[in-house]
Amino acid sequence: MTFSVDIIGGGLAGSEAAFQLADRGVPVRLYEMRPSTMTPVHTGGDCAELVCSNSLKSMKPESAAGMLKSELSALGSKLFAIALEHRVAAGGALAIDRQAFAADVTSKLDRHPYIRLIREERKLIPDGSDAVIIASGPLIADDLAAELVRLTGKRGLSFFDAAAPIVMGDSLDHSRLFSQSRYEGTEGGDYLNAAFSREEYEAFVKELCSAERVVAKDFESKELFQACQPIEEIARKGFDAPRFGPLKPVGITDPRTGRRPWAVVQLRAENAAATAYNLVGFQTNLAFPEQRRVFRMIPGLEQAEFARYGVMHRNTFIDAPHVLLPGLRLREDTSERRLPPIYVAGQLAGTEGYCEAIMSGLFAALNIYARSKGEVLAPLPAQTAFGALMAYATDPATQDYQPMHVSFGIMPPLAPPVKQKEQRYRAYSRRGAAALDCYCQKLRASGVLPAACPPAPATQDSLHG
Repeated sequence: MTFSVDIIGGGLAGSEAAFQLADRGVPVRLYEMRPSTMTPVHTGGDCAELVCSNSLKSMKPESAAGMLKSELSALGSKLFAIALEHRVAAGGALAIDRQAFAADVTSKLDRHPYIRLIREERKLIPDGSDAVIIASGPLIADDLAAELVRLTGKRGLSFFDAAAPIVMGDSLDHSRLFSQSRYEGTEGGDYLNAAFSREEYEAFVKELCSAERVVAKDFESKELFQACQPIEEIARKGFDAPRFGPLKPVGITDPRTGRRPWAVVQLRAENAAATAYNLVGFQTNLAFPEQRRVFRMIPGLEQAEFARYGVMHRNTFIDAPHVLLPGLRLREDTSERRLPPIYVAGQLAGTEGYCEAIMSGLFAALNIYARSKGEVLAPLPAQTAFGALMAYATDPATQDYQPMHVSFGIMPPLAPPVKQKEQRYRAYSRRGAAALDCYCQKLRASGVLPAACPPAPATQDSLHG
């Protein structure tokens, strides 16, 4: 009996997964509701449409985004190869002609003998195949979202992003910050604290209130913000409102003065290694450049590097740490119907970024193909860019999860530590490449990857060669 797979969603993740499975001889039914049913952000009916920027970020090998591209290349990503064919000049980044790219992907999907591209909206999860990948994106149709809620429970699906910024730990001025939890004295604590003087606070709030905000789309209603108010909206309610809210100094003593600060920003570690920190209570709708400018006015954050900017918009995603396994399969099926194993890929899986979506589709497909052979695919090493992201996104200990993209801030720390930033990033890249090479050798030995050597990873030089 032939092993077959249903994929819901013809975006980057769904298209990549379809190619990976079909190229291995697995019949695929790929459901895409456009153009008969459109979303508020798509403009056409082609698969793999890029709805925001046409940039797939840096090609520099010593960056997290560049590491991810090397991983896509080593694992044989079809969409990454097509993207390179449609690149446009963009310095050290990979930018593409988005219309030509989407048209090419769609044409190749249409012509593939093992792919059936079905133009219809799926309201129920299919039950006639051996596995299902849901890659419907953050604007998932209501009926399918209701199906996922039934599968994962009411708390398994979030319908908006309200994420505070995350900054890199090694970019902070620790001489201006101090460790302390509220009401626990000055002997250290679980938070880093940035203390404002009255003058610093007043200058900060003035810029916070006047900073440029993101213009909400029609589908981003006011109801989105009722659960968690943006920090700039709190400030507009009154000049002192933030310091009686998220910036309240109650229970904090500045060890340098022995007194309570005028206001304080608390930073919470994002991981056990404390390589990245979340700005507590700083959900925001400010434009990204404004976040960088205004939040660098916080004492100790003058040179802060952002692993993730704050966002507040419609973005449906699953609670990955509690419902998803490292191989992108749902942890359990609580549906009344008998359904095949269900995998989730793309932004719906709780990741951010174009290349992250492509890799999630690729990795879900590899897991399904291994399963078709009676094997279980090992997780990607945490030393790789996407492996680190999966370890972060599927850690059951994570609370209040928000979507994330690849970042050095979530990778295991180096041993021994490397202080100089460029050397540290280069060490991350070398370590990740070595771990990926060993992983790929195992996949070739098991037949999950072709025996032939993959193409050399694309580099910044080859982009413009």
